[in-house]
Amino acid sequence: MCHCLECQRRTGAVFGGQAWFAQQRTTISGTSTRFTRRSDAGRSVSFRFCPVCGSTVYWEAEAFPGHIAVAVGSFADPTFPPPTHSGWEAKRHHWIEPPRAIAIHHSD
Repeated sequence: MCHCLECQRRTGAVFGGQAWFAQQRTTISGTSTRFTRRSDAGRSVSFRFCPVCGSTVYWEAEAFPGHIAVAVGSFADPTFPPPTHSGWEAKRHHWIEPPRAIAIHHSD
């Protein structure tokens, strides 16, 4: 879970849900549109969007080399496992309660 304001704006939700995978274990096909920005910590993040509907599909972050994040909503699977980490807690909406077994990251 990412609570940074940019993820909130990008998703239109109160946090961004993502699943991280090793790049070497993933296969990407099809076309995408790319948008790169700086994170709140000043590192590069490149997002890939569906050029037809505009949905965020996956992204790469300088902070996590060798990995890609896939938007959990892209799986369209309500049985997808719950999050295990929560970042940018200072920006979390006060009424959001992360799962009890989650690792909280106070400084990102």
